[in-house]
Amino acid sequence: MQVLYTAHAVASGDGRNGYVKSDDGMIDTAVAMPPELGGKGGFTNPEQLFAAGYAVCFHNALLLVARRMNATVEGSEVSASVGLGPIEGGRFNVQVALRVSLPGVEAQQAKELVDAAHQVCPYSNATRGNIEVDLQIV
Repeated sequence: MQVLYTAHAVASGDGRNGYVKSDDGMIDTAVAMPPELGGKGGFTNPEQLFAAGYAVCFHNALLLVARRMNATVEGSEVSASVGLGPIEGGRFNVQVALRVSLPGVEAQQAKELVDAAHQVCPYSNATRGNIEVDLQIV
């Protein structure tokens, strides 16, 4: 793979109750374990950051395939939910639900666009076969 861009971030402090900063300063924030996991909350967490990244990446892939297919997806939105939970062996994993809103697009074309975006999206390609990704057209 020819790398076109590389992002850099550094985590420090107490892990999920620490700090994260990107090299360009665009991300510069404390992180905290959410109350649902026994933390104090009040700051972002890795699952929120992953959900934001996946939502943006998938939406961009959707716009790209829509242009390629000469489809209009004005007003489209992608919402990502990232769940964290235990799996066998004392390990943890995540699962993702992507809700794609395509107002004014017929169901069959919406499915074609979402399926094509799922093949193009780098996050989808990185997670394929590793975690559950549930695609929903709403």
